[in-house]
Amino acid sequence: MEKKKILKHKIKHNFKRGYTTSKWVGMAIIIGVIVGFISGVFGYFLQEVTALRLAHGELLLLLPVGSVIIVGMYKLVLKQKDPGTNLVLSAIHSDDHLPLRMAPLIFISTILTHLVGGSAGREGAALQLGGSIGNAMSRFLKSEQKEDRNIMIMCGMSAAFSALFGTPIAAAVFSMEVVSVGIMHYAALLPCAISSLIARIIAKYFFGISAPAYDILKTPAFGLLSAMEISLLAILCGLVSILFCIVLRQVGRLYQKYLKSPYLRAFVGGSIVLALTIFVGNQTYNGTGTAMIQKCIDGEISSAAFAIKIIFTALTLGCGYKGGEIVPTFFIGASFGCMFGNLIGFSPSLCAAVGMGALFCGVTNCPITSLLVCFELFGFEATPFFLLAIGFSYTVSGYYGLYSSQKIVYSKYQSNYIDKQVR
Repeated sequence: MEKKKILKHKIKHNFKRGYTTSKWVGMAIIIGVIVGFISGVFGYFLQEVTALRLAHGELLLLLPVGSVIIVGMYKLVLKQKDPGTNLVLSAIHSDDHLPLRMAPLIFISTILTHLVGGSAGREGAALQLGGSIGNAMSRFLKSEQKEDRNIMIMCGMSAAFSALFGTPIAAAVFSMEVVSVGIMHYAALLPCAISSLIARIIAKYFFGISAPAYDILKTPAFGLLSAMEISLLAILCGLVSILFCIVLRQVGRLYQKYLKSPYLRAFVGGSIVLALTIFVGNQTYNGTGTAMIQKCIDGEISSAAFAIKIIFTALTLGCGYKGGEIVPTFFIGASFGCMFGNLIGFSPSLCAAVGMGALFCGVTNCPITSLLVCFELFGFEATPFFLLAIGFSYTVSGYYGLYSSQKIVYSKYQSNYIDKQVR
C-alpha cells in the first residue's frame, strides 16, 4: 500500500514537472517569435535612420526639437514621469504596473533620438520593449502567479536584447542576473534561453540585423606582468563606471534643478548637444557609437573619446531623449581601454576589448553576462584577461549602477545578505 502511494506521488510529481516544462517551452517560443519580429523591425528602422542622419547632417539641427516631441509624447500617453528600464526591474521586484503602451513609446522615441543624433544606445530600449511585451503576454493569458509573470518579463528582456545586439547567450543570462545582484533566477534559464535564441534567428534572417564581432589584433601571453597591467586597467574601469553612473544622475538633477519645465529642459539639452556636435566637427559621439568601437579595437581613437562620450550621453539622456546606456558604455570602455593600452604600450586592441567587458560589468553589476559578452564578441583566446578584469571591475565598482531599481541582495565583499538599492 505504501509503495503504491509513493509511486502515485512520483507519477503526479513527474507529470507536474513535465507539464510546467512544456508550458514554459511553449511560452518561450511565443514570446521569442513576437519580440523577435518587433525587435527586428525596431533594429531595421534604427539602421535606416542612422544611415539617413549620416547622409544628411542637417538633421542634427532638429536636436532641440526632437527632445521636446519625445517629452510631449510621454506626457500625453504615459501621464507620469518615465522611469525607463527601472520600471521593468521594479515590476519584477515589487509587482509594479508595467503598461504595454511603454512598448510603442520607447520604439518611436528611440527611433527619433537616433534620427536627430542623440547620444544613446538601443539595448536599454530593448529591455523596456521586451519587458512590456512579456508582461502583456502574462496579462493576456491571465497568469495569476507573480513568479510566472516575472519569468515572462525576463523572457521578453532576453529576446529583445538578443535580437538587437546579437549575443544570445549573454542575453539569456542578463535578464536573470540584472534583477538581483548576488542571486540568479535559474527557474527562468530554459525559457530565457529559448526566447533569446529564437528572437536572434528572426532578427538575423528576416531583418538582416547583424551581430558584432571583433578581432583582437594582438593577444599577449598571460603572465605575471600582463596580469598586473590588465588588473590596473580593470581597477580604473571600475572607477570610470562609478564616474559614468554619477555623471548620468547628476546631469539629470542639474537639468531639473535649473530648468523646471520639462519642455524647456528638453529644448536646452538638445541645443547643448547640437552645440557640442558642431564644436567637435563630426558625428563621432552622436548615436550609439558602435562604428567607433572597431576603431578602438584597431587602436585609432582619440585619448579623450571616453570622457567626451560620457558627456554627450549624459546630456542626451538627461534632457529627455530615449535609448539606453549600454552601447555607449561599450564605446566608453573600449575607448578608455585603447587609451590605456597606448599610454603604457600594452596591446591597445586587447585593452579596448577588456575595457568594454570591464566597464559593462561595472555599470550593470552582471559579471557572468559581461564574461559571456566578451566571449561572443571576441572569442576565447583572451579568456584569462577577461576573467581577471571583470572580477576586479565588479569589486571596485561597489554598489553603483545604471539602474536605481536594481537590488544588491548579497554583498560584493562578503557572503552577507544586505538587500539594498544601487546608488
